[in-house]
Amino acid sequence: MQKNDRIVIKVGTSTLTYATGKANIRRMQSLVRTLADLHNSGCEIVLVTSGAIGVGVGKLGLKSRPETTPERQAAACIGQCELMFMYDKFFGELGCTVGQLLITKSDIENDERQINLVNAFEHIFKYGAIPIINENDSVAVDEIVYGDNDNLSAQVAKLIKADKLIILTDTDGLFDKNPMEYEDAQLIPVIKEITEEIESLAGGSGTNRGTGGMITKIHAAKEATAAHIDTYIINGENPDDIYRLIDGHKVGTHFVKSEA
Repeated sequence: MQKNDRIVIKVGTSTLTYATGKANIRRMQSLVRTLADLHNSGCEIVLVTSGAIGVGVGKLGLKSRPETTPERQAAACIGQCELMFMYDKFFGELGCTVGQLLITKSDIENDERQINLVNAFEHIFKYGAIPIINENDSVAVDEIVYGDNDNLSAQVAKLIKADKLIILTDTDGLFDKNPMEYEDAQLIPVIKEITEEIESLAGGSGTNRGTGGMITKIHAAKEATAAHIDTYIINGENPDDIYRLIDGHKVGTHFVKSEA
């Protein structure tokens, strides 16, 4: 880790919430403490967070994730307020200022909006704050139906020319076979090239509390490494593992950045 390294950390709904849909406060606090400490060391931290819909479901007391897009939009509106309130409180207690950016595909794909977005990031860093990013699920219908924050984290990492992208999930990384089905499944610690064979190991979609799954994380790693950004998929159960990763220990799966 170098001073002023830019590190994008993406955390998923399954890491932030319990199976009940309620927020996992202990894990959120642990994650915030780790990121605040890295920020204090001189790193520029960006947090890409899922969880708005999941937290909204829990706050509304719904029994399951809504099935229709308007219902998910409503849950996202309610959950986003709660999610940012918790982040602001936890980071504030550690002396860190945070700012919220809700992004859609068009913000990145449109040249003028992209420039405005980069300028916003640069000034947030200049002011010593931590940007917290989420997709604008309340209005971006395509993102709710087809998108995911894994891809968003890669796009943000490319946009700000990050040094590292760390994706926190509910597994230890990419395995050579499904560890839930095969006891002899082995973690793949380093991947130098993302081939069709590697993509085929990703399996299906995510949990009933989130979207995506391993395949979206592989696609995100492919985007980021092509932009010369080292990418890591690690288990988010213990956020202190981020320290170990940055200190050079082998944690999760490391997708090596392209040098071309």
